[in-house]
Amino acid sequence: MTVQTRTQTEQTALSARQVAWRVTRLNLRAQLDYRAEFLIMIAIGAIWQVSIIVFATVLLGRFSGMGDWPSDAVLMIAAMRMLSHGLFVLFFGRVSYLSQLVQEGQVDGYLLRPMPVHRQVQLAFFPTNAIGDLLVGASMFVGAVVTVQLRWTALHVVYVAAAVLGGMLVEAAIHTALSAFHLHYPGAAAWTHWVQELLETFGNYPLKILPGLFEGLFTFVLPLAFVAYLPAAVLTGHTHGLLVPWSVAAAAPLLGLAFYLLSRLLWNAGLSRYTGVNG
Repeated sequence: MTVQTRTQTEQTALSARQVAWRVTRLNLRAQLDYRAEFLIMIAIGAIWQVSIIVFATVLLGRFSGMGDWPSDAVLMIAAMRMLSHGLFVLFFGRVSYLSQLVQEGQVDGYLLRPMPVHRQVQLAFFPTNAIGDLLVGASMFVGAVVTVQLRWTALHVVYVAAAVLGGMLVEAAIHTALSAFHLHYPGAAAWTHWVQELLETFGNYPLKILPGLFEGLFTFVLPLAFVAYLPAAVLTGHTHGLLVPWSVAAAAPLLGLAFYLLSRLLWNAGLSRYTGVNG
């Protein structure tokens, strides 16, 4: 690649980022025009996450641990998953609404614009509820870090940061793969809600408390284990009885990136065969 070509590529990438940032600012400004609704959406995100905290607190208050995991380690699983989920909603969450965008015919319009369709989907609106998700998730994460019986080192800090980002990418990969299906069958949107309920119901606890069949499904079919369970197991040293080797569990953040890249390939393949809202 020549210097001139490299410079043009860098300028194009910079221009794309500037456009994305400008659209995001406009979307946020549009949300702020309706202050009451803006605050309500933040509250909705926060209340849902608080309900998970209350349930986990009551459960752990009655039992000393779950599946040979002490309460502080279980809390770390929930905190990591909730923080990863908040980041997912902020940066990737609009892909969950793809079936609605297809039914409304907006994707057809996206195909006519000089911007990648996936990026346009992510810029469709500003996810106000993500603010509430992140406020609660970050608060719980700080509490878990303070509570967990772990002697924190620089390596631990780097790993937990990578694990949270990897968990975000695993959730993004799951929903991106589902949205590739929605490009052709938008009526199957209930699948997204069902999968999200599974993530929120079982993603906060050690999967070894489940029957072996379900633990296997949440590890090898729907990779829920890679969001927070496996990284938290490595972080806290509770790797006995995992269905994958220690090295695979430790590599969960990198596997999250791999899952997401594969889901984008699937999404692009689905988009290449997209024929419009009317088929």
